[in-house]
Amino acid sequence: MPQLKDPYAALGVDRKASDDEIKKAYRKLAREYHPDKNPGDARAEERFKEVQEAYDVLSDPDKRKQFDSGGGIFGGGFDPGAFRGGFGGGGGGGGFGDILSDLFGGGGGPGGRGASRPQRGRDLETDVHVSFEQAMDGAQIPISVPLSAPCPTCHGSGAKPGTAPEVCSRCQGRGVEAESQGLFSISQPCRQCGGTGTEIKDPCQTCAGSGQTRQVKRYRVNVPAGVREGSRVRLAGKGEPGPRGGPSGDLY
Repeated sequence: MPQLKDPYAALGVDRKASDDEIKKAYRKLAREYHPDKNPGDARAEERFKEVQEAYDVLSDPDKRKQFDSGGGIFGGGFDPGAFRGGFGGGGGGGGFGDILSDLFGGGGGPGGRGASRPQRGRDLETDVHVSFEQAMDGAQIPISVPLSAPCPTCHGSGAKPGTAPEVCSRCQGRGVEAESQGLFSISQPCRQCGGTGTEIKDPCQTCAGSGQTRQVKRYRVNVPAGVREGSRVRLAGKGEPGPRGGPSGDLY
């Protein structure tokens, strides 16, 4: 991994510079070298990237401390944390257990119960247009996003008030069913309940059993100073809610 240039030199500030001094220097240089003000200028674009990388280090107390101490990836050394979780050990995602989970419905093996893990809602995307000054200085931008929300009548269950979803008669609540493929047996989401493990015999009249209705949510997005065209801001948990009480996706 190439060693990062001295971020203090890149921003033209002293090593003892305060956070405000660093931010002021960054905004001045970002405004000067921003690609929108220098169309087609490859050198200006490269300088802008250098300024962005420097500010990314110095605006983060942990990264700045790591650089000042001369260690980790910013000092050119090996950072074992950069590879944490890459092979499915204690780090979490992407491990062999996830492969088994995909094959056997969420339980890590043939006995897993796919219905025990709530389904996550979809991620949503919306475009936000900002002026050049807002891109340079940062701003709060109001946005309106049409999305699904838990039905106010059934509170997301999908069942008519006074009733409740019943255990699926096909998969007996497992949410998965096995299908023989020669010597193998492949588990897949139940065709009757869609993997939820439950059936709705008497659906809610407001949402027709989906457990969701369409609403318009309003948020204010914090656009960071120096943002470039095409950048993405993530609002965790502000996307579509999961079916029947599952966790919400994210909004970008």
